[in-house]
Parts: sequence; C-alpha cells; structure tokens
Amino acid sequence: MSRKSLVGRLFAAIWSGVDSVRKVLHLILLVFIFMLVFGAMQDTPLTLPDRAALVVAPYGYLVEQVEGHPLDRALAELAGDGRPQTLVQDIVDALEYAKDDDRIEVLHLELSSMLGGGLTKLQLVAAAIEDFKSSGKPVIASADFLSQQAYFLAAHADEVYLHPHGLLLMQGYGRWRTFYKDAIDLLRIDWNVFRVGTHKSFVEPYTRMDMSPEDRESSGRLVQQLWDLYKLDVETARGLDAGAIEAFTDGLLDKVGSHGGDFAEAAREEGLVDDLLNRIEVRDLLIDYVGKDPDYPDSYRSAGMYEYLAQMRVLEGSDVRSENVAVIVASGEILFGSQPPGFVGGDSTARLLREARNDDEVKAVVLRIDSPGGSSFASDIIMHEVIALREAGKPVVASMGSVAASGGYVIAMQADKVIASPSTVTGSIGIFGMFPTYQRTLDVIGVAVDGIGTTPWSGELRPDREMSEQTKALFQLVIDDGYRDFISNVAESRELEVEFVDEIGQGQVWIGADALAHGLVDALGGLDDAIAAAAELAEMEDGEYGTKLIEQRLSPGEQMLVDLLGTISATGFDVSNWTRQRTLVDDLASDVASKAGPMLRFNDPKGVYSHCFCDIR
Repeated sequence: MSRKSLVGRLFAAIWSGVDSVRKVLHLILLVFIFMLVFGAMQDTPLTLPDRAALVVAPYGYLVEQVEGHPLDRALAELAGDGRPQTLVQDIVDALEYAKDDDRIEVLHLELSSMLGGGLTKLQLVAAAIEDFKSSGKPVIASADFLSQQAYFLAAHADEVYLHPHGLLLMQGYGRWRTFYKDAIDLLRIDWNVFRVGTHKSFVEPYTRMDMSPEDRESSGRLVQQLWDLYKLDVETARGLDAGAIEAFTDGLLDKVGSHGGDFAEAAREEGLVDDLLNRIEVRDLLIDYVGKDPDYPDSYRSAGMYEYLAQMRVLEGSDVRSENVAVIVASGEILFGSQPPGFVGGDSTARLLREARNDDEVKAVVLRIDSPGGSSFASDIIMHEVIALREAGKPVVASMGSVAASGGYVIAMQADKVIASPSTVTGSIGIFGMFPTYQRTLDVIGVAVDGIGTTPWSGELRPDREMSEQTKALFQLVIDDGYRDFISNVAESRELEVEFVDEIGQGQVWIGADALAHGLVDALGGLDDAIAAAAELAEMEDGEYGTKLIEQRLSPGEQMLVDLLGTISATGFDVSNWTRQRTLVDDLASDVASKAGPMLRFNDPKGVYSHCFCDIR
C-alpha cells in the first residue's frame, strides 16, 4: 500500500467523522428549535379572573418616549435590565381600557418606585385617573415612600396609604446648577462664549460662579408658577384647605419634630394620607375589594398593567384606519444626524415626518414635543419638514409636553396650530455658541503650537490655539444672524411684530398660560385636544378617523432576533445570563454622562445652539 493512499484514507476517515458530528449537531439544533417553538406555543397568556384589581406601579421617571434604540430596549427588557422609565401613554391607555372593563373592579396605584416626572406628564396621568373614577370604581394608592411627584398622583386616589415607617417629602420646585468658571480658570482654559439673549442662561456655568440676576428673576417666576399649579391641583384633588401644602412644607421641621421625627405620622396628622398601612395590611385591604388570588391566597386578585395592556391591545386591535392623524413624538435634546428614541435627531425625526408626508393614509400630523432644544441646524431641518407637510396639504398641530423651549419651540412654531399645557415650559427664544481653547494649559506643561497658513483664517478654530479677535467677531456675527432669523421666523409664523418677539425673547422662559397670553401658542390642552384639532383642520369627522403612531421600528432581522430570544425566554431560559451585566464602572460612567449633560453630546456642524436649561425639579 502506498504512503499517499494511507494518508488519503486517514483524511477521509477524519472527514467522515467530522461530517457525522456535523449531522448530529444539526439534529440537536433542530430538536432545540422545535422545543423552543413548542414551548412558546404552550405559553399561557394572561387570563384575568372575573374580578380583579389593576395594578399600576410606575417605575422610575414618567416619559413621553422611552430612551434607546428599539433593539437595545428589547434586549434590555428581555434581560431584565430595562431603563427606569414609564411611558405616560401606557398608563393612560391602561386606565382607559380598565374604566369600561367589568373584570376590573378597583385600581391599585403602587407608587413606591416612582421617581419623578414633569408636571405636564403628572397632570396627564391624573386626568386619566379622574376619568377612571367616573366609572364609580375606587382608586387605592399606596407606597412605602412617596416622592413629591408620586404624591401628586396619589392625591387623585380615593384612599391614600403610606407605610408606617415611610416618608412623604415635598420640596417644591427649584432650578439649581453647578458652575465651573473658577475651575476653568484654574485649568487655564479660554471658554469663548457667544450668545444673544439677556436671559439665555445655558452658558452661565462656564462664565460665572453664580446665577445671573436676569436668570434668577426668570427662574424664580417660573418655579413659583409651577409650584402654585402643583399646590392648587393637589389641594383640590385631596380636598385640603387652601394653603395646606405650603403650611406643611414651610413648617416641616416643627410638624415632624412634634411626632418625634416620624414623617409618616406627620403626613397622616395633616390629612395628606388617610392611614398608615404596611404591605400586608394593604394586600388585606384589596382582598376585601376583589377577593383572594387562587394561586396566592395571601394576596389579592390582580392584573399587572403591562400584561393587561398587552392583552387589551391585541383584543381591541389597531386604531389605524383608512384616514388617520399621525402622531410623531419628538422627545429629548435635539442633536444633528440620526438619533435613537429619547433624543430628537435632525435626520431621524425628519425621516419620520417625511414618512407621514408620503403615507396616503395620513391626513394630518400631531408633533408631540417634549424637548429643551439643542442643535440649531438640526432644529431648522425638522422645522422645514413641518413646512413641507403643510405644503403637501397635511395640517400639522404641535402638541407641547412638559417642555418645548428654544429649539423645541423652533420645531413647533411653523405648525398650523400650537397647543401647550398650562404648565408647559416654553419660549427661551435665543441662541448661543461656545468654543473652548486650552493653549494656556499646554503652555504650563511646556507645549507650544506654531505653523503657517495661506489666509488669516488658516489655523483658526483649533482648540490648542488662542481664538483671534477676528474669529470671535465672526462667531458673534453668526450668532447675531441666527437670533435675527429666530425672532423673524417666530414673528412671521405667529403673526407678531419682530420688536415684540424680541421683547418676550432674549432667552426668557414662560409657562403655557403666559405663552398663550404672549401669542406664542394658540390654545391650552393635551395630546387628545391636539389630535382632535388636527382632524378638524383636515376636515375629518369625529369617529371616522384613526390615529397612527409613526416611530422608529426594528428591522426584520432585528425583529427576528428579538422574537427568537423572546421564545427562548418563554421556555424558561434566563437570557440575562447571555448579556454583560452592568458594573459599578458602568453606573459611574452613566452618572458622569448625565451630569456633563449636553456638553458631551453637542454636535451642531456650525457650533450654534438653541437650548434651554429647563431642568426643574
């Protein structure tokens, strides 16, 4: 036998073995997939008992749009690592379904994990609670701890219970910032700032060590107006005497001190809560309403909001019809380019508006805005898509959420109609630019920059060289021109005099009620009012049109991946083990990014921004 023949047989044998292993692995894979599909088919959907309590437990912050790319969100939710956010519309829809659902006999608001939300969002949910109560069904609110925002919702319940060792703390509204000028000086950085607007305060942390008198006046007015709205709503809903909330907050030390430091007892004494009940006592109370859960006798018959909502949306079907009002959400800072939900991308939001323009089923559009602004260039791109929709014969209504200021106002002002909530923060008509250079920092450590160019502008706009006076003058010209364009566009779109817009502009912020008085908005109302107004402008009869949410969606490949992982999860596999777990470093990096804020995200190609510091807590 030849050596070549022996080697050939050896390789043939090896290949035969590998091929056999391959076939076995294929068989195992097919069996595994079959098990996944079979397991998913056996998954039992939510089955409501004939009587149950709907449990609404907001987690984190109330938002108009959940942050993150759809794929990232889907994978995070499967892994049990979703963002601490609750979509306002989810709560509103669940309560609307439950109001007329005979199986739901009581609403349980469990508010321990609710961290916050803008006043406009709170008012929207509170209105849904009041609408639910019109059915005659009771609303029970309970919490281990109640934040100021959570208490706003609790006040609209029929009964409010706080844990005996719990806490109810209302701090009012404030506007606080960190100032960096001395640190910038110590680091020998030249933070070149260009702005128009006496009240355009976004740049102040880089130029001062305290709040300017103009910003202090404007901010003081704004936070007091929001606090007055909060107190009036809570006192009315709770049936408290006028001034009760202010008396509690102003006299908090004495009131809590008189109860030996017991916050919960002080809250009960002042009538802010009905009683102090621990978790077991709350469960027993709800058992009296709907009975014991057959599988968990120590608890009550219940349906979680998300499971209930998923079932009802399937049963009720889509609201999309042959003629629709499209709803597009623009939530978050406005940035150049394509951005995930939670930010307003110049390209990505423009793409959604074009989709609505080219959709024959869409007859009108509501642009729901919850944004403090950002990139001036991106705002302009979105504004022109709004104009294009109108020119295509499709009316546009801008609906303002908690904030629609600066660039957020830019994308609203060209709509056929602008509707704000009474507590919306809007206006802030003004722009700015910033260009830091650190040549003095380099000089300290013995680093210099030198070179030669062909024009006076060669080598300019380098962060390692001092900004020349002519470049500063050029920057300021661009900013001045941008402000003139801003107020001219506002004047034209709102049919106001340019001088008057300049007077109410200058970076000043207004609540919705003041914006209405100044002519910056057309009416006060919520999202439903905006949808009705858009339908009326498109001459569609009530009840003969649907609503169509246009948003970023998963690609077919991404949807297939999510479905596969969902199927795996449904069979009992813990998909969270396949993902990288968050570490302390991740949490620290996330915290730094949130504190640094827009500075880490600024990407306007001209370096010009229309942004409002509207973080009011």
